[in-house]
Amino acid sequence: MTCRQRGASPGDRYARPETVDVHYTYMHNEVMHKQVMDPAGPLDTSGEHLMLAVEEIVRYVRRSATTGGLSPAASSALGRLGREGPQRLTELARAENVSQPNMTQLVTRMERAGLVRRTADRADGRGVLVEATDSGLEVFRQRRAERADALEQLVEELTEPERRAVAIALPALARVIQDRQARS
Repeated sequence: MTCRQRGASPGDRYARPETVDVHYTYMHNEVMHKQVMDPAGPLDTSGEHLMLAVEEIVRYVRRSATTGGLSPAASSALGRLGREGPQRLTELARAENVSQPNMTQLVTRMERAGLVRRTADRADGRGVLVEATDSGLEVFRQRRAERADALEQLVEELTEPERRAVAIALPALARVIQDRQARS
């Protein structure tokens, strides 16, 4: 990533990345605060602007979940099994956007750790389902609680208008995603 992509001016080509990032983050936060506090002012809804905020939030919340010491891939797969229930390995690989051999290796590691197990598919005797064990479900619940707590702490630091904006915007975006998934 170039300094320009991080928000530095072209003359700052040799600026230290951490300085540019801190300055950019500060400016980004100031702009976001002004938009919430001055609803009559210009509103930047560009994908790039919003994506920076989403990425920062997701990184922060993901880092807050430490129970089980899981890799991001294992955490994601366990989360899916915890939310959606048992799945065929091929379905799980497709949903997680990884190859079947990679998912097989991941499930094997998680199985050894006692987080998941493979069971026969009662609907199709040839098939095998992957499901979270009781221990895996407990890790899933603890990680979800850690992430929820981290997000709650962030929201508590917002002003009342900012809290209202978040409480309206995030569920609205989730609804749009669910609507799109239902249509496809």
